[in-house]
Amino acid sequence: MAPGFRESPVTAEFSSRKPMNQPTHPASAAPTRLPPVATLDIKFFWDACDREELVAERCGECHKFRFPPRPMCPHCHSLKREHVKLSGRGKVYSWIRPQHPMPVGFAQPPVVALIELDEGFRLVSNLEGVAFEDVRPGMAVEVGFAPTMKNRKVPVFRPVQGA
Repeated sequence: MAPGFRESPVTAEFSSRKPMNQPTHPASAAPTRLPPVATLDIKFFWDACDREELVAERCGECHKFRFPPRPMCPHCHSLKREHVKLSGRGKVYSWIRPQHPMPVGFAQPPVVALIELDEGFRLVSNLEGVAFEDVRPGMAVEVGFAPTMKNRKVPVFRPVQGA
């Protein structure tokens, strides 16, 4: 608890309770993470994640990346687009750990990070394999893929070993 603050009786009562969205059987191997919502504009991205590939949309005219994907390039207004496989490497730009409400599908609050990809744009994802207290700005990370319900996968990032 931060200096100058005291825990209220209501906070104390609720902090000792098990979150309602925690898996009933933690030993279960079934994923509890919610599956992505795949609209027509971003279906290619989620399909690639299922193949454990990180891809993005790039303008077919000016060749600038556009994320999230959209029908028209915000730079040159072209409707031409191409899907490009990415390196999957980047650096942590910013991070948080959501506390309330408890994120659905997680036994513990995840580390949510803004990753600056080597290709020059940022992507919000989860950071795994590192304690919240050990995350540093500029930390080198690489993509991995985590299973979700309905047999889908989502990109997550982990620290680069030896970096």
